[in-house]
Amino acid sequence: MIEVVLADRCVQCDICIKVCPTDVFRRGEDGVPVVAHQEDCQTCFMCEANCPTDALYVAPFDTPVPEGSTHTDADALAESGALGAYRAVIGWGGGRTPGSTLDRNHLFAPVSTS
Repeated sequence: MIEVVLADRCVQCDICIKVCPTDVFRRGEDGVPVVAHQEDCQTCFMCEANCPTDALYVAPFDTPVPEGSTHTDADALAESGALGAYRAVIGWGGGRTPGSTLDRNHLFAPVSTS
């Protein structure tokens, strides 16, 4: 579930607002998206995957985490490398290896002609 929006990393591109299938975000007074409807979050990670500056963190849970959780502590998330970790796994973002090149699914392997 979406837990963190880091205003200091956000470039106000509105991509998270546009890609969210359940309209969880709204544009804040300062231009930074805010989580307006967390209860509607489907934990699909689309916002985090598409954020070009790794300014969002989606906790891997289907309900909000308890107050004081490390999943809501922006400093702890940054220190642990959690910010941008999902994008790194799927290979989205500059300097990352595209996930499709790491895929070992037999359906995408070269076809042998022998």
